[in-house]
Amino acid sequence: MKELFDSVSNDCSKLVTKKYSTSFSLAVNMLSPKIRTDIYNIYGFVRFADEIVDTFHEYNKELLMEHFERDYYLSKEHKISLNPILNSFQQTVHRYQIPDEMVQAFLKSMKADLYKTEYATKEAYDEYIYGSADVVGLMCLKVFVDGDDKKFEELKDAAMSLGSAFQKVNFLRDLKDDYEVLNRSYFPNVDLGELNATTKQLIIDEIEADFDFAYKNGILKLPVEAKFGVYMAYRYYRRLLKKLKRVPSEKIMNARIRISNPMKINLLARSYVKYKLNII
Repeated sequence: MKELFDSVSNDCSKLVTKKYSTSFSLAVNMLSPKIRTDIYNIYGFVRFADEIVDTFHEYNKELLMEHFERDYYLSKEHKISLNPILNSFQQTVHRYQIPDEMVQAFLKSMKADLYKTEYATKEAYDEYIYGSADVVGLMCLKVFVDGDDKKFEELKDAAMSLGSAFQKVNFLRDLKDDYEVLNRSYFPNVDLGELNATTKQLIIDEIEADFDFAYKNGILKLPVEAKFGVYMAYRYYRRLLKKLKRVPSEKIMNARIRISNPMKINLLARSYVKYKLNII
């Protein structure tokens, strides 16, 4: 019975989410039970692709990515894969009719990380973020609106802004590893070795504008099944940004910013109160 295998596959994507990101897993757990599995499935797919380009240094990354992409399309065509992460993701792709353009844009950005070390123009930077983050937000939105195309069109710009904000916060948080270990510099026309307070503030202003747009035009209008979970992720990343703002520009390369578990619980409790009081 394939139903059992599908269930095992879904459990694998859930396990990947919990092992790789306790914060994201906490936010997903705040979603309605009927959509959690599909968000886990999306995360499992994007996490594995990201691991290929960021972590598996002792292996042939190009070959691994080539096989990962090929196996995904075989799973999509045949509606099954013995790779449980791909098997679970193809279920979600078919269930919510996630366009192939989104998957292709994501894979293009991941493959760029195999060879591209810097983004000299805003256009190249925006294209990378669209593929690495914006389309992931759009995939999740496809699940949230459950076939309501009008709602999707209404919220898609906000979903992309939220994805962009999350990614840019990650860039700031991971500057040291990206620059010194992976030899990458994502922010265009920024010398990370000479990052100053003015440039850092411009980056933060851009992120805050993305957050504000996403909150006003997206989070507040999400279906009830998704609103609290997405709001939790939003609050978590805004707190990360707040901590990053406090770090002097000359020290940010050596800072390791994290949200403690007690603070995560505090954020959850305060967010839940706002949600129950219908403030969000």
